[in-house]
Amino acid sequence: MGSENTTLPAADSSAGPLSRAPEFAIIPEPVSLLKTSGHFTLPDNVVILATPEMKLVVDYLKEKLSVPTGKFVAEYNNTSAPASIRLMLNSKANAVLGNEGYQISITPTLIVIKANKTAGLFYGVQSLLQLFPKEIESKELIKDINWTVPCVEVTDYPRLAWRGLMFDVARHFFTKKDVKQYIDAMVRYKYNLLHLHLTDDEGWRIEIKGLPKLTEVGAWNVKKTGEFGSFSTPGPDEPRTYGGFYTQDDIRELIQYAKDRFVDIMPEIDVPGHSLAAVASYPDLSCTPAAINYRVRSGEKIMDWSHGAPPIALLDNTLCPANERVYSFLDTVITQVAALFPFEYIHMGGDEAPENFWQKSDAIKALMQREGLKDMRQVQGYFEKRVQKIVESKGKKFMGWDEIMNSDIPASAGIMSWRSSQFGIEASHLKHEVIMTPQTNVYLDLMQGDVITEPKVYNTVRLPKTYEFDPVPAGADPKYIIGGQGNLWTEQIYNIRQAEYMTWPRGYAVAESVWSPKEKKNWTNFIGKMEEHFKRMDIAETKYAPSIYDPIFKASRSADRQVMVELITDIDGLDIYYSFDNSFPDRFYPKYTEKVTVPKDASLMRVITYRGNKPIGRMITISVDELNKRAGKR
Repeated sequence: MGSENTTLPAADSSAGPLSRAPEFAIIPEPVSLLKTSGHFTLPDNVVILATPEMKLVVDYLKEKLSVPTGKFVAEYNNTSAPASIRLMLNSKANAVLGNEGYQISITPTLIVIKANKTAGLFYGVQSLLQLFPKEIESKELIKDINWTVPCVEVTDYPRLAWRGLMFDVARHFFTKKDVKQYIDAMVRYKYNLLHLHLTDDEGWRIEIKGLPKLTEVGAWNVKKTGEFGSFSTPGPDEPRTYGGFYTQDDIRELIQYAKDRFVDIMPEIDVPGHSLAAVASYPDLSCTPAAINYRVRSGEKIMDWSHGAPPIALLDNTLCPANERVYSFLDTVITQVAALFPFEYIHMGGDEAPENFWQKSDAIKALMQREGLKDMRQVQGYFEKRVQKIVESKGKKFMGWDEIMNSDIPASAGIMSWRSSQFGIEASHLKHEVIMTPQTNVYLDLMQGDVITEPKVYNTVRLPKTYEFDPVPAGADPKYIIGGQGNLWTEQIYNIRQAEYMTWPRGYAVAESVWSPKEKKNWTNFIGKMEEHFKRMDIAETKYAPSIYDPIFKASRSADRQVMVELITDIDGLDIYYSFDNSFPDRFYPKYTEKVTVPKDASLMRVITYRGNKPIGRMITISVDELNKRAGKR
């Protein structure tokens, strides 16, 4: 994998302990913030001065202010009315601010937010709310709070135009309410793009008129509980009742909900691989006659990754590039998707397509001979170019994962660079529009703590690694890097609470990487802000991962073959206490200062982190068997 070019800023020893809250905890960090004297106190009757075109922003702000504070919030468009908060669109555009920038001026008597466009006002409101006490996040009235904000002057605008999160609703179905909840959390951090992964081996989640089996068959599988990918193969009598899909009206509702919060939704239809739900619905889309017996995947193993990429498919989950029926099918799908989604791009997948069934197909061999294709990469390239033409014929731009670059795909194709930043760098020099989303930094489904504390997946991305993310890495042509995003795949994520847990706080780090100037990023400052936002999410009842407080266990062997344990934390200022006697340690137990030796007959180790005299991490138990395994042989 390629490595990112940003390094973490060194911790500033003069900054004091991390437990000291920063004076301003705005995420993402603004371009410029200047503190002035005094505070603004929210009056009992709040007057927002705005014009009718600002209605979406005003309605959002009114709800956010009135519910937790109990204050009466009124809106006027009479410029002579005495205002508490004034929203203003610049009569002459401020070139520095662009379409999404804003300025905030807070004096003891008035809050003014200015922008060129209403989107900028909306992002100004997000920063304003983060200046209020954390209780502003409450969904119910909170009494006895001094609703004040410090007087400041803020100028802010985004580094990149595309600031996204990808939400996989195919592996497990998430309801409209879930998706709206995810959008509500996103917009606090100035994200403006929700990438919905709508189809995969486990489910087809969007109604396509004229192709009813996509949702009658393709949207449902057998409910399994445990570790996805290792489930037993469902029997013929197990009910296929787990799943769901969005009607076209549901999609319109979600698009409108997002638009009202200045978020675009990009649909993804993942082809030619990851297509088992489509093939199970319409077996004639496959190159493989046995597809007539295929069922939508419920989490059983269908790929062998032991030899790397591309995987060896245990059954054929691909659409057949040699089958004309596939292209008429995709034309129907893309026609309806293009009509539903206003966003300029349609993402058509293109990743991880296995080749072993294609290699055995007489139809593929005939296609290769007819078109002069030398190998399976060129077979997929033929497919991608035909799909790109279909997408562009509907007035949309075509986007795919970086594997679509394996052939000479036209430069009009957008590239989402996931395998490493290097593919995005190469794409930028080929004049593709590029979204940077390297798995090494921003794959939010990967473990964020020690493997014993997280749903097990194939790799780990801890918060510092996410914060290193530079969406415009050295060597890229910045003109073609249009954005970056974090990706949440949901194989091991069964509900919206776990989706939130895996997204935050790494989602804070991605937001700061795509919005804030590179030189404004500072790890020590970010951690202090993160801790303040944990308190806000507690009040908002949004789940997040406290993994940053938990140590990583490293085991090795001493010269006399005893197991030694090293405990590593990502942030400073934490104390670790431990036990080997099966009891639960607190701060009166042994304190970790250096590698410790596992006692001969111990069966488990427990640790907990403290800051001062308060526990801050989780009680973690690791077996000595696991430590032995990690230590290996010597």
